Amino acid sequence: MAKSVNKVILLGNVGKDPEMRSTPGGTLVANLTLATSDRQKDAQGNWQDRTEWHNLVAFTRTAEIIRDYVKKGSKLYVEGKIQTRSWDDKESGQKRYRTEIIINDLSLLSGRDEGSSSGYSRSSSSSSSGSTASFDQRPAAGHDDIAQQTEISDDDIPF
Repeated sequence: MAKSVNKVILLGNVGKDPEMRSTPGGTLVANLTLATSDRQKDAQGNWQDRTEWHNLVAFTRTAEIIRDYVKKGSKLYVEGKIQTRSWDDKESGQKRYRTEIIINDLSLLSGRDEGSSSGYSRSSSSSSSGSTASFDQRPAAGHDDIAQQTEISDDDIPF
């Protein structure tokens, strides 16, 4: 079999608050939309912004992170894979399709003042159940008392 790749990288803003649900087996699922923008020139040479909306799905721990930290307007960096589901519409009997991005890696880029925790990153991989997540533990700008109290001169540099 020839090698193939199914990888999506998105950087954008959440369109509305995520919808949370659970599968019959108890798995937490988050559904959300992400807007990305592209700028193109039209026929008259004027710049036009074009917004593309993406349907995103996250499961288990990543869904919990989304539930707790993501809201409308949050800026996200997402890595995942594209998947298209199909089903028969119960009312019309027609075949329906939905293309979604299944989130594998998620980084929250919004600041705390924007309603999200900054510097949080979550990776989830089907091959590793021991994925870790970490908070950015650097002090906020202007809170480094030791650096403010310590003067470094040229004599302190060893070269």
